[in-house]
Parts: sequence; structure tokens; C-alpha cells
Amino acid sequence: MSEFLKHFQKQQAALASREKTIKTECPYCSVQCTMNLHEEKSIMVSRYSVTPNKEDPVTDGRLCVKGLNAHVHATHDRRLRYPMIRIGGTLSPVSWDQALERIKAEIEGVRQQYGNDAIGVYGGGSLSNEEGYLLGKFARIALKTKYIDYNGRFCMSAAAGAANLTFGVDRGLTNPLSEVPLAKCIILAGTNIAECQPTIMQHFRKARQEGCKIIVIDPRETATCSIADLHLKVKPGYDATLVSGMLKVIVEEGYVDQSFVEQRTNGFAELVDHVKQVSLAEVAALTGVHPQLIVDAARMYGQAETGMVFTARGVEQHASGVANVRNFLNLVLLTGKIGKPGCGYGAITGQANGQGGREHGQKADQLPGYRLIENPEHRTYIAKVWGIPEEELPRQGVSAYEMMEAIDRGEIKGLIVLASNPIVSNPNSHLVERALKKLKFLLVIDLFESETARLAHMLLPGSSYLEDEGTITQLEGRVMVRRAIKPLPGKARLDWRILCDIAEVLGKGHYFRYDSAEDIFNELRLASKGGKADYYGMTYDRIEKELGMFWPCPEETHLGTPRMFEQRFGHEDGRARLEPIEHQNPKEVSSKKYPFLLTTGRVLQHYLSGVQTRNTSELNSKYPEPLLEIHPQAAGEIGLIHGGHAKVTSKRGVIRLKVKYSAKIRQDTVFVAFHWGDDLSINRLTNPALDPTCRMPEFKVCAVNIMPG
Repeated sequence: MSEFLKHFQKQQAALASREKTIKTECPYCSVQCTMNLHEEKSIMVSRYSVTPNKEDPVTDGRLCVKGLNAHVHATHDRRLRYPMIRIGGTLSPVSWDQALERIKAEIEGVRQQYGNDAIGVYGGGSLSNEEGYLLGKFARIALKTKYIDYNGRFCMSAAAGAANLTFGVDRGLTNPLSEVPLAKCIILAGTNIAECQPTIMQHFRKARQEGCKIIVIDPRETATCSIADLHLKVKPGYDATLVSGMLKVIVEEGYVDQSFVEQRTNGFAELVDHVKQVSLAEVAALTGVHPQLIVDAARMYGQAETGMVFTARGVEQHASGVANVRNFLNLVLLTGKIGKPGCGYGAITGQANGQGGREHGQKADQLPGYRLIENPEHRTYIAKVWGIPEEELPRQGVSAYEMMEAIDRGEIKGLIVLASNPIVSNPNSHLVERALKKLKFLLVIDLFESETARLAHMLLPGSSYLEDEGTITQLEGRVMVRRAIKPLPGKARLDWRILCDIAEVLGKGHYFRYDSAEDIFNELRLASKGGKADYYGMTYDRIEKELGMFWPCPEETHLGTPRMFEQRFGHEDGRARLEPIEHQNPKEVSSKKYPFLLTTGRVLQHYLSGVQTRNTSELNSKYPEPLLEIHPQAAGEIGLIHGGHAKVTSKRGVIRLKVKYSAKIRQDTVFVAFHWGDDLSINRLTNPALDPTCRMPEFKVCAVNIMPG
């Protein structure tokens, strides 16, 4: 063998030794698909690629296009790498010491002049459980402010509010996804799983192969309708009214599970009295769904031995979102389809940690373990865990959009934003941008210079999912451990470490002494103990060995709770609450001036405010701008051409969009995806009217005028 060949083989062996494969989880939706990240190191750079994990217990080794490209944004050249502060109108790189000193001065200046509650904190549903927990503690101890909320307010707050009122506890899915094929009828309401959570479509396809009937309720014929036996093309904003029609059929045709209702619910008589007054003809007129289809859907679900109902943002993102979901829960309870195999309810979480993110304290009304900040016993317990007097805990603040309004009024002078892009994700985004420009200081911690980050006075480089370590609670309520697998770029720091560093310069560092994310998790376990979302029995080792654990898990000998409500519900008496739901119109209805109803949502290639996916060329190139989806007949009547442009106007603003014909949408309705900012932000038009219970804005319906442009 020649010396050259020997040298070549030696080089190849050295290169092979620098190749490694590590299991991790996708950073995008709530399924949290596990994947194999392959790293190939060369002398100059590391190259990454992704393949599915064939052993994933939820997806059976599937990944969507976002998952296959998830590594791209985390290794992107445009990642923030150095702290920056605004000097003379320009963001300039500085050392961490300089950045922290500036942050300290800004925070202390605002607090001294305006008080503790002049500072707000705005978090995100992509944060790990440890980071979300720490952010809540940071706001209340290091800053002593009541103003903390997060973008998850726009995700599942309506479903959470409904579940808490009806069941007494909120966990997104009451059953694991493995039970979907056991259902004989499934209702998918306001959820486009095929594009938003495509890797779990297999469970629904398998159910259909086993003879399950599937009903889709949606104003659009989405990709999910490919598995539907029945599609109810409801008018946006009228979901609860549609369900009232179904409940009338359930009651009058004898599909009520009397034994279940009598033994496990309250409020049956009142609900029956209410639905008897419902007119199917009126329901049909309001919803735009033929009365026979309403009857067919009710019979299909009522006659099934087992059944499941799933809702998502199409039902929930309304000023009546809680009421909408509660009516679907009435349907579940009346038929006794919960707490047993193939029977249950699921709110399809949108964000990676949409479930865990709303459990441990980054909501305005919340403390860890799904405790309530205004409950005296809850306050006393958490204050003891944190080592502070109870009276030092701030009171309840306001929701995410209401924080923007408070900033606009001048009540909040400084804001810290972690892993969120409020300018793009809030409704009525003109107000949001105007408000943020009024701040004395805006501190943003993120991966990229987002639309919000561009306004920052201080911009800090945070950590991506490849550098983070911590736990995520996916849509089933299954807690998973994510391990760090690559070093941070440049001078970036872990998100949780940044919070600790800021607490240190504010003189509160002794409350934030952690060496690892696992240290934080162990404190979270104690803080959650005895709460509704009880993680006390979980450890990193147990979670990893068991491929995830379902909460509640109150002791280390407890096996976790894959299926909820088998024996009792979360209310003190163990019974669920049935509730009559009155018809409500959306806050805006069509008129001569605004003849169309606008609804918004996601597309397969993008994710939420687009900060990650718009920085992934493989995804952004497939769907580079938002499109106005409109029925061809409606478009023709107002002179729109497919591929041309239209001017879309609401009471709050106007934007210009490219037109896309679609015969799969109602003629009175148009659809636009919300993943873009600036002049392409559809949230410049959306209605900030809030649900009275959960404070969810009405993203899913507003009245608009459309003309060529």
C-alpha cells in the first residue's frame, strides 16, 4: 500500500471519528418530535443534518419539513453573537459587563422614578419549563413587578380557561395520542393538524382505517379534510352556536350517557333546559351549515361507542373562546366520552412548550404548579419555597396585549422580552409598535434581530434548542428532557444564565444560585408539589429512562398519569361542570363597508412570528410572503386576479397582499397567514377584543374591505 493511500485512509478515519449523532427534539410545534442530529466536523466548520428518530413513541419516526430543517436557524450566520446596546441611535457590540451595567442602570432608574410596576416582563411558549419557571421568579423577586405575561396567552389560554372551569384542571390532551385509533368518532374543530402538527396525522389515518368517522369543523377545506367523513364549513366565530345545535340533537334523540352525567357532572338540568330552546333552523342560518349536516354530525358522534374531540386556535382565538370550548366540553360530557380508552378531549397546543409554559409562573395570574397568585394558600407555599415573606410577592398583573396597552398609556416604562416577538404576534400591531417606541428601555433576549429586537435599547444573544438543556411538556402532558448538544456561538449565553446574571447585578443573586438547568428543575419540582400540575415525582433520570413522563406525578414511586379523569375530575367534589352557552356574535360582523370576514392561521412552512423559519431559506423560499386566500367567485365580483394584488382594510389598518384563489374557503371569508412583520403583518388588521375570562384576543375573525391594489 502506498504511503499516499495510507495517509488518505488515516485522514478519513480521523474525519469519521469527528462525526457524531445525537438525539434531540424539534424546537417547533407541541408534538416535540425526536430527531437524530448528525454533526460532521471538519478543520474549519461543523456541518449538521437531521434524520427522524425511528423509536419516537409519538411519531413513529416521522418529521415534517420544519423538523428536517430545524438545525438551520440554530446554526445560522445571522445568529446574535454579542451583547449590544444602543449608542447614538445604533446598536453596538459591547462586553457582557458593559451590557449588564447598562441594564442595571436602566432598571434602577425606572424603578426609582416610577416604581417597581413600571417594568414589565414578556416571555414565550418556546422556553423550557426551567426557563419559564425562572422568568416568573425573576419578575417577582428580582424586579418585584406584577407585570409578567407571555405569548402563550395567544395560544391556548381559551382552552385552558375552559378546561379549568369545566374539568377543574387543564392538561391539553386528556389521553395519549396512542389512543386516537381506539376512537370510533373524532371531531377536529378549528385545527389543521395536517399542516400545523403533520407528524401526528398518522394516528388519525389509522383510526379511519379502523372504521372511525371523522368530522372536521372549519371555515376552510384544509389539508386535514382529506381524512374527513364530514366537513362542516362553519362561519368564523359561530362554533359554539353550531355545537348548541348538535347538543339539541344529542339530548332529543337520546344519546346522553345518563349514568355518567348523574354520577360525574353538575348542571345537567340547566343545560337540557337551554338546548331545548335552540332552533336548528336558526343555528343553520347563523353558522352557514345546513341543518341536516348538523344532525348528521351529532348522530355520528352520539352513536359512537368511543369518541374524542380536538380543538385548536380556530375555536379558541375569539373573544368568546372560553365559551366556545366549554360547549365542545359539554358535548364530551353529555355523551360520557372521557376518562377511558379512546374517549377524551384534546386542545392541540401550538407552541413547543405551550403546555409547560402555562403551568409554572410566567402568566400574570399564576404561580408554579398551576397555582394562582391571588390564592392566599398558594402564595404562602411559593413564598416559602422561594425564601421570601408572602407580602413581598406582587399581586396579579394583566395579559400580554393589555401590557401593550399599559405601555401605550405610559404606565409601563421598561420591558424585558425573552424569546418572543410581540410586534408580530399581537393583534392591532400598529398600537404595539407605537407603544414599544415609547419605552424608556426595551431589553430583548433572542436569537435574531427580530422586528421587536430592532427597537431594543439593549439586545442580548440567547440560546437555541441545540444549546439549551431543560424539560419540555408536549401536547399530551408528557414531560421530556432536552440535552445541550453544541456550544453557544460567539459570546451568547444560556437564557436562564442571563436571568441569573441580571438578578446578580440587581442585588438578588442569592435567590438565583444554580449550576445547571437540572438544579432549576429540582426547585421547580418542589414548587409544583401539591399543585394541579405536580412534577414532584419526576427526575431527569426517570424522564429519560421512561421516554417522557405524564403529569401529575406527585411521588417518585408514581408512574405518572397518561389518561386523565378516570375516576374523578379536578374540582373539589370530583365532578365536572356542564354549562349552558348562549349564542354570541363575533365582536365584528360583516357590513356594507367591511363585507368580508378575515381569519388568520399558520402554513406548513412557517412557525408563529417567523423569526426561526424566515431565517431558514429552505422553508422561506417555499412560502416567502403571506397570501390572501379568497374564493374565486368572491374575487371575481370585486375584480381581483389570481397572482395580482389586493388592498385589505379593517378598522385598524390596511395592508397589500398577493391574491391566491381557493375554492376551498367560504365565499364570505378570506384567510391570511400571520408569520410576517412590517408591511406584511396581517396583525395590523386583527381585532384586539378580549375574552372576558382568559383575555384571548379575537384573532380569528374581523371585518375587512378588499379591493384591487
